Amino acid sequence: MAGQIDHIVFDIGKVLIHYDPNLPFSRIIPDADERKWFFQNICTHDWNIEQDRGRTWEEAEALLIAQHPDREEHIRAFRKHWHEMVPHAYDGSVALMLELIDKGHDVTMLTNFAADTFVEARGIFPFLNATRGVTVSGEIGLIKPDVAIYERHAKDFGLAPEKSIFIDDTMVNVEGARAAGWKAVQFTDAETLRKDLIAHGVAI
Repeated sequence: MAGQIDHIVFDIGKVLIHYDPNLPFSRIIPDADERKWFFQNICTHDWNIEQDRGRTWEEAEALLIAQHPDREEHIRAFRKHWHEMVPHAYDGSVALMLELIDKGHDVTMLTNFAADTFVEARGIFPFLNATRGVTVSGEIGLIKPDVAIYERHAKDFGLAPEKSIFIDDTMVNVEGARAAGWKAVQFTDAETLRKDLIAHGVAI
């Protein structure tokens, strides 16, 4: 299989950096049951993903505050304390990514991320500036696992899909990449990822 991979594409959240909204909210809403209810009914995953698709935080907050005016402080806390949700990088996978770059591999990133919080993330984690480039969902109005975002990334960065491998922690996003003609692996940890890349013929 050697020589079949020319392009390596990393997801970011839960592959290179940790993400957990519970970190600030364990302080903001100390009661675990109430916090769970809040994430299931107000600041939900489906609500948050629309910021990844390009909706502004102002619009997002206004929508929820209109529905839950008594929860305004908690709703605004989601964006206000976002930086606490990304407390650290995954050193092993970051080191592997930088090693791949150092060895001359073409490395890019493809992420579901709100445009403004990604700017913050680049300031917190300088390695996010180390690759040839990045496609940020919030900047282009497309999100994984829509095949269109993989096609857009391939077009923008000149990738041959059949010679590209995508790394993501979420299986549905892995399947989206495969549907776009890419090879793809699900991330669990850095050592497994190293083995997966070697198995696909990537020289490390």
